[in-house]
Amino acid sequence: MTLAAGRPYLAIPGPSVMPDAVLQAMHRAAPNIYEGDIITMVQGMVPDLQRVAMTRGKVAFYIANGHGAWEAALANIAGPGDRVLVCVTGRFGHGWAEMAEGLGIIADKIDFGTTAGIDPARLEDTLRADTAHSYKAVLFSHVDTATSLLNDPRPIRAAMNAADHPALLMADCIASMACEEFHMDDWGVDVAVTASQKGLMVPPGLSFIFVSPKAEEARAAMPRVSRYWDWSGRIDPERFYQFFGGTAPTHHLFGLRAALDMLHGEGMAQVWQRHATLARAIWAACDAWGDGGTLRLNVADPKLRSHAVTAIGLGGRNGSALREWVSGQAGVTLGIGLGMESPEDPKGEGFFRIGHMGHLNAHMVLGMLGTLEAGMQAIGVQRGAGALSAAAAVIAEG
Repeated sequence: MTLAAGRPYLAIPGPSVMPDAVLQAMHRAAPNIYEGDIITMVQGMVPDLQRVAMTRGKVAFYIANGHGAWEAALANIAGPGDRVLVCVTGRFGHGWAEMAEGLGIIADKIDFGTTAGIDPARLEDTLRADTAHSYKAVLFSHVDTATSLLNDPRPIRAAMNAADHPALLMADCIASMACEEFHMDDWGVDVAVTASQKGLMVPPGLSFIFVSPKAEEARAAMPRVSRYWDWSGRIDPERFYQFFGGTAPTHHLFGLRAALDMLHGEGMAQVWQRHATLARAIWAACDAWGDGGTLRLNVADPKLRSHAVTAIGLGGRNGSALREWVSGQAGVTLGIGLGMESPEDPKGEGFFRIGHMGHLNAHMVLGMLGTLEAGMQAIGVQRGAGALSAAAAVIAEG
């Protein structure tokens, strides 16, 4: 017997749950892409996107997933033979470095592991050693979606300033934008990339690059940029089609308009606080399960944990077994243990991830945690007691 009939709950770290308002906005006939309301709508979305990233910098739209935004950001600031420095705190740091290498860019990596954040002192030492200032940019993940590590941009920028290094600071905010507090300008970030399918609550297919004046200068110094990836026309379009390098992704844009209305109707400070509180409820449940049990959070220090995704270890192949049970028996889909392979667990089956981003509220989180409790009981995972009460206490306190 299965109890999975009914509305499914996608608790993976993107695509996130799509709000009904977004889906309804997309369910309409195609518009005229040459004139009319869509042009005004897109122009109006630019300042609303800037308010999400807390920047006065310009915005480039791309019809691409986050990997496309990675490549576009790199293509505008570096070319073959140029160097970038990548601070790696999990699978997605390696991914951005691989994207650079595919463009002929030399990507030097500092690997900080999968359980600790970026060490500013180590970064500063590396930048001081680059006396020729060969690094065009320092790349990092604000949140690494695989490890659930959160990296604060402020100490990274402070390390760069202390080393007196002119490199751009480039942030992968794909998993964090509209989930984690982020102030692009005030925190000294020059380029921020994100995508539509996580905190922005729109189906996959749109991505965005936020560009500081310093990043604009770096683009202007480039001898050549691929016509499609070039952000110059996108951030300062003379005609509407230049926003997208061609035909507009009309229905994604209708959905995005609805999502931005939801975000700003709630207020960004409240959006960030909601994510923080719901994350703490999940952590409280995990702490209770782990007390006397096998469950452990991948990131031990709460200050280094993402408010958008949590990576969890159960040991053995219990992570995969739990995912299979809650999906088949309860209609909840959890994220795989991405990038957590080890000699003892070559397929990463001991891990799973909970996505808690975007269109999410208290009863969704409490229901998901209750389902995890049932799943762990069903598959025989040793665990501590009181997890749901601990989560409810966090919710009750607000």
